Amino acid sequence: MDLRSLNTHFRTLAVLGETESPVISCYINNEAGRAGYRDAIDTRIRDLRKALAPDQRLDFEQALGSIEVFLAADVNPGAKGVALFSRGGGTPFFDALQFRVPLPNVVSVDSVPHIYELVVLKDTFHRYVVLISTETRARIVEVSVGNITKELWTERPELRHRVGREWTKAHYQSHDRDRTQRFFKEQIEILDRLFAKEAHTHLVLAGDRRSIAQVRANLPKHLQDRLADIVPASGNASTADVVNATLSAFAEYEQTGSLETVGLFLDELRAGGLAAAGTEATLEAVVLGRVDILVLSESYAPPAGWKCSECGSVGVDAAPRACPRCGERAVAQLDLKEEMVRAAERVGSTVEIVRNSDVLLELGGVGCLLRYLTPEQHATASHRPSLAEEPGVVVER
Repeated sequence: MDLRSLNTHFRTLAVLGETESPVISCYINNEAGRAGYRDAIDTRIRDLRKALAPDQRLDFEQALGSIEVFLAADVNPGAKGVALFSRGGGTPFFDALQFRVPLPNVVSVDSVPHIYELVVLKDTFHRYVVLISTETRARIVEVSVGNITKELWTERPELRHRVGREWTKAHYQSHDRDRTQRFFKEQIEILDRLFAKEAHTHLVLAGDRRSIAQVRANLPKHLQDRLADIVPASGNASTADVVNATLSAFAEYEQTGSLETVGLFLDELRAGGLAAAGTEATLEAVVLGRVDILVLSESYAPPAGWKCSECGSVGVDAAPRACPRCGERAVAQLDLKEEMVRAAERVGSTVEIVRNSDVLLELGGVGCLLRYLTPEQHATASHRPSLAEEPGVVVER
């Protein structure tokens, strides 16, 4: 599952239309196999059955059956995390995603898929390149959302077997020094071409200390700027083992980038620029497609929310008996965090999940960098237009 494929799945899930049948979103931690997740999801499923309306139970069981069939026969041996989305009824739907990084055990039921856990995964383990370099071998691989998605280059210099048969020791040592320098230079040239062609943004170096020092000393500045971390690895380590060792290091590096995004967000907010903070203002911006980067605290707990299925209005606070905009009673509770990430994915906005940011929590745990200001915001910084002034979508307090 590479990043491009994941993004396709994301958009499919984000735009999936509502029907009368419920959607089950099931996330599995498969690190310990079936024994590690079965009790947790069985307990959750029993609770969900009790809460379902009678007319939804048949479709729920149909959707659950598809999930159980997949878990029984189709989970990849190397998958540590599995995400399943299933709907029964007259418009059935099923999607399964498997990853080499774990996911939490979470099962939920709603009229639409819950994709927040996938957003966290993509934000933490998006695409990067690993150069694994030792004296005898070099490998360059692409890693997307924890999976090895491409082996971009492999080289094995074969020199030492020639000593004593074709070359003297002195001849070999002289040739070996030249060959080693060319070998490291070749690795850097290939990295340079890959980053220019594929638009990669992050680099991790792995290998023995001597080889990594040689590579790092010769990296051009634009590749130095993309260097996320250095991970020790022996020459006989498998590519999969090296990549697994890079995952936690890259996750920490990503959090540094998330905190830098918070800094940019705060600068714009203080200057009265392209930023909004708090649940209501962020929800307003994201449902109108004005958000460039959605910034969410990992511990963000949104207030109650609601949505009208007739006119599409969404609102903060407890669901009213009737929609304030159209007067219809087609109003249901809404998970505002899920609504925000779905809306962001629909329009291709970036989502940053941030840990350990007290200042973001003080601002309500959520905010965004905007793509543009409305004409009213240009006219006066003190006036934020309500969505009643915009066609098509309304956020009500």
